[in-house]
Formats: sequence, structure tokens, C-alpha cells
Amino acid sequence: MTPELVVQLARRSFEVTLMLSAPLLLASLVIGLLVSIFQAVTSINEATLAFAPKIIAVMVAMIIFFPWMMSYMSDFTREIYSFIATMRR
Repeated sequence: MTPELVVQLARRSFEVTLMLSAPLLLASLVIGLLVSIFQAVTSINEATLAFAPKIIAVMVAMIIFFPWMMSYMSDFTREIYSFIATMRR
């Protein structure tokens, strides 16, 4: 295994991790921003107010994006297995 292959595998792994986490993180970011704007407008200073909407948003995003996430992860897993099959010492 050459250093170039290790770097390529690490880079691809980071790409997959970012792609799989992006929809959930973006949903949490958008809801958190909206709740923060709402709190600023209404002068409500409750720190725990943002948690419930964020959790609900992440769960909804997980339900919506789960089929795509599983497909993407399955493709990556097949890619890794085919890489291992063709690898030589």
C-alpha cells in the first residue's frame, strides 16, 4: 500500500463523512438560527428553548434523508471492499 493510496482513502473517507452529516447539521443550523432570531425579537432569554426544535428538525431530516444516506454509505462500502480485493502487498 503506497502513501498515495492511504491519502486517497483518507480523503474519500472524510468526503463521505461530510456528505452524510451535512443534511442533519444544516437542518440543525437553520432551526437554531430561526429560534435565535425569534428569541432576539421577543426578548426571550431561555437557553433550553432551542433544543427541542433542533432535535425535532434533526429527526425529520433523518427520516427524509435516510434512504439517500444508506445508499451513499452502501456505495462507499462497496467501493472500499472492491479496493481491498484489488490491493496487493
